[in-house]
Amino acid sequence: MFDRPLDEEQATEILRLVWPDVVQPLSHISAYLDDAQIAHVYRQLGATLAAIHHIEQSAYGYLTTRILDPEPDNTAYMTRQFAKKLAEFEELGGDSALHAAICAYVAKRIHLFRRRAAPALCHNDFHEGNILVQQDAGNWTVTGFVDVENAVAADPLLDLAKTDYYAIRGNRVKRAALEQGYGPLPDDWSERSTLYRLYHALELWDWFASLGETTPLPGIADDIRGLI
Repeated sequence: MFDRPLDEEQATEILRLVWPDVVQPLSHISAYLDDAQIAHVYRQLGATLAAIHHIEQSAYGYLTTRILDPEPDNTAYMTRQFAKKLAEFEELGGDSALHAAICAYVAKRIHLFRRRAAPALCHNDFHEGNILVQQDAGNWTVTGFVDVENAVAADPLLDLAKTDYYAIRGNRVKRAALEQGYGPLPDDWSERSTLYRLYHALELWDWFASLGETTPLPGIADDIRGLI
């Protein structure tokens, strides 16, 4: 049928045109959506995250069939996680001045971790590549999500911050719709979210560096500098 293999972008476009009602990742079709369609989908994402976050947990930590290395409160959990990721950043050759700046920024804001009293179930990788959608009567409907291996018991704002850092990237339409679908947020959510986005950027830098993938590192380092 085709005289040469299709690349991923070409295959995605054909799938979108020929089988518009097939379930597929949001990342495959989001570039083709207008602002109204994007807002419609992101309101659903916000509502889905809110439903997930209503499932309370007994302690803070990484989730499998149980909470591994549980911590009693958010301060203990997040200070442990930041210390771990900062140590990895240093070991993997991260910029020493940036390392010091991150340490100073977090140290001045540790009190923000205490603002969350109870842990909740968090997907912890809720971005467009992990969201499944299907076209229904001209609208795109969220049908589910995948990749739950990063799930944690944590502050729900940690989850929202990862969606913000990985998927929203400053897009006002996406952010406004996500917040609308999610519902009321704490008064200090913006400050806490910035701290959590810093954590996710640091974690992503460490992950790429551990794989020897150096191309994304300068951009992520710039993200970190912009957050602090």
